[in-house]
Amino acid sequence: MFDPSKLGEMMQQAQQMQDKMQAELKTKTSEGQAGGGMVKVQVNGLYEVLSVKIDKAAIDPNDVSLLEDLVRAAVGQALARVEEARMENARSMAGAMGLPGGMF
Repeated sequence: MFDPSKLGEMMQQAQQMQDKMQAELKTKTSEGQAGGGMVKVQVNGLYEVLSVKIDKAAIDPNDVSLLEDLVRAAVGQALARVEEARMENARSMAGAMGLPGGMF
């Protein structure tokens, strides 16, 4: 049963959990690759790109669009992995709070 007198306490706990989740996500990294690993992108859980590595073999001055596509694909893959990790983290926290698992 909901107790309105505990709303402030609940909000404080929610803020603490949010802060903890943000700190955890900043340290988690995901990598995306394209072109058989010729392009690698590393992203943290806050969607910040940490590194981009491009093999020299992927650089063709006559076909810049290929390299652009490889970078875009690697970034997309890394971001998708971050989203999966964020959802798993949210499910875990929801479970810790006693919320139904189907929310995320």
